[in-house]
Amino acid sequence: MNMNSRNVTYSTVGDYQLPNLTLPQQEKALGKYGRLRRTYLMKHRPVLYNSMLLSGTLHPHLLEVEQTAESRMQQTMQELLKQNPAPNKERHQMEWVQHMNSLKAQAEELVMNELIYS
Repeated sequence: MNMNSRNVTYSTVGDYQLPNLTLPQQEKALGKYGRLRRTYLMKHRPVLYNSMLLSGTLHPHLLEVEQTAESRMQQTMQELLKQNPAPNKERHQMEWVQHMNSLKAQAEELVMNELIYS
């Protein structure tokens, strides 16, 4: 029999003694792509979402999507930069920023369609 209940500490709040309880933390917080995937599954694939949630495979799946999406973003950005080199950053700062933002938007659209919304 587990006797962990004896190790509970209490704090006084007004006239009450409340236990100091904490929820177990997830191993790693989800990033942007993991959260987007979770939202997509909840709204558009609820049966799959609930099945994964109940079986304990949802969080590992979301972490895998997150890591894969980050990796694909870096790879796609490198490929797009090879095809469309950026202007000189020191001489043309605004053009460089616009160029990089445009490439990032293209890469993110590809990653979203490939990994998040599928």
